[in-house]
Amino acid sequence: MNARNEATVEELPRAVARARYVRTTPMKARRVIELIRGRNASEALAVLRFAPQAASGPVAKVLASAMANAENNLSLDPETLWVSAAYVDEGPTLKRFRPRAQGRAYRIRKRTSHITVEVESRPKKDAATRKPARKAAAKKTETSEKGSAS
Repeated sequence: MNARNEATVEELPRAVARARYVRTTPMKARRVIELIRGRNASEALAVLRFAPQAASGPVAKVLASAMANAENNLSLDPETLWVSAAYVDEGPTLKRFRPRAQGRAYRIRKRTSHITVEVESRPKKDAATRKPARKAAAKKTETSEKGSAS
């Protein structure tokens, strides 16, 4: 056997949700996806709820669906879910024609998107190990500020 096969990385359980043929342009949907990638799933839903972009509605629905898939199909705890991957692919373009001056016709492209969101369950111990490091860093800065103030 190969050394790479022996040292396999443990894969975290993940759930996927897709919305296909969504009538929003991929560029606009990608702007919204950038807001949630790598965040806690419930925090990402809150961000989408208050995002002013129109594409945040369909993206929020896909994220909520992925969370529901994780909870119902894989029996994962909703509090441990993180957005591991989120991306937007281009769907088929609807081509329409618009009358213009002097009998001409311009092509109007109505673009569609395929939105995909993957959530994975990370153990709670990751969050617990990160917090003390942040507190320790904050205490160090406080002590250094006190020392420089006197």
